[in-house]
Amino acid sequence: MRIFIGFILIGIIFSACRKDESITDDPSAKLTLSKDSIFFDTVFTSVGSVTKRIKISNRNSDAVIVSQVELAGGNASAFSININGENSAVEHNLIINGQDSLNIFVKVNINPDDKSLPFIVQDSIILNTNGNRQVIKLLAYGQNAVFINGLSINSNTTWTNNLPYIIYGSATLRNGFSLTIQPGAKIYFHKDATLNIEGNLIAAGSAVNPILFCSDRLESSYSDEPGQWKGIFLKRNGSGIIKNAVIKNASVGITADSLSPNTNPKLILSNSVIKNMQVAAYIGYHTELLAFNNLMYNCGNYLIYATGGGKYNLKQNTFAGYNLDFPRKTAALSFSDYLSAKAYNKLELDLTNNIIWGNLENELDIQRKTSAIIETKIFNNLIKTSTTTYNTNGNILNIEPAFVASSLDNFELQDNSMALKKGYNLSSDPYFGTHLNKDIKDKTRNFPSSLGCYEKY
Repeated sequence: MRIFIGFILIGIIFSACRKDESITDDPSAKLTLSKDSIFFDTVFTSVGSVTKRIKISNRNSDAVIVSQVELAGGNASAFSININGENSAVEHNLIINGQDSLNIFVKVNINPDDKSLPFIVQDSIILNTNGNRQVIKLLAYGQNAVFINGLSINSNTTWTNNLPYIIYGSATLRNGFSLTIQPGAKIYFHKDATLNIEGNLIAAGSAVNPILFCSDRLESSYSDEPGQWKGIFLKRNGSGIIKNAVIKNASVGITADSLSPNTNPKLILSNSVIKNMQVAAYIGYHTELLAFNNLMYNCGNYLIYATGGGKYNLKQNTFAGYNLDFPRKTAALSFSDYLSAKAYNKLELDLTNNIIWGNLENELDIQRKTSAIIETKIFNNLIKTSTTTYNTNGNILNIEPAFVASSLDNFELQDNSMALKKGYNLSSDPYFGTHLNKDIKDKTRNFPSSLGCYEKY
């Protein structure tokens, strides 16, 4: 019986080769590796990584037998491998035909640790072929985090910058309470997660320590991928301040509903970047937005979509309607008095010292659909538009702003930009001392200022 089984195994090995193909045991018949090392950027504890592939090629004319493919750390390793469809830490006697290959897929999942700083996890894959030992090094950075899953915040709360926060599902700040987020804090969102604000959000970073809101997938392949989480929602009773923040890679960066429930503005957004959104940077439904010194770009349909009327005070922003990932057909900034046949309201719009530019012929759309009042103040903006009536009050129409390198996400201004020293003097503005006196990089504003979020002397 043993002899019979032995003949069967030999038959399987040789039948795996192409017809008439021989197997060589020549030590010079080495394998070629597509990579000799695999690196995973920051992987949060208990959150799995992406899968990475290694191609193992036999460039010899004859087949070879890989006597062993082994994950050195075995089943206790933080890494896991899949060899040609088999999840196993070790495989023996794998045949690779001449001019053929096999694939090894690698993932890492790091268990919770008490370290607050990033730490290193290492292992290796070992291959033995004809007496040759080849090693593929595996390296990952792990990071602990505060994990939030369906949290309801029912007290005044502070999120610190000690550890990142990872939100699964949702986190909801209830009405009557405040959430303060410290400068330098990092708020990561798992797939389709949201931050719901029914109370008061205070997310005030600094130029050197901005607050980050983004997906929890930090691998390079996800760095600019839109639609990874749903966004920040300011509900009917919610309000807040977001300053010196980066919000990226969601479906909609910020969605706001209704006017402020008190005398404070619904949302003050300043010195922040919103980018790589699947739908829009900001959507407002009969609400209020004060936006100063912000940069918004690369969003699917809109940068700002405001419907149902409301109050919008937008000064010194750069709205760059460049879309690397989306065939956008709508104006970057769209405002309307109409929400439904029974819901339409007065629209108050103040646009001052902004750059409103993009790929389309018209990047500013103000729609009057009902009998509601529309009041506009449009002063000293650089606008790409097909509406010639904006050619008053210091506005500059259809002249390139001369960004340094929009294709590289650099929207600062060149020395020859028409947007230099064209800004209306805002030194008497009620928000000058708190939000408008410095640009997005904390550079002092001099008047006449440069248009947009970047000041250039």
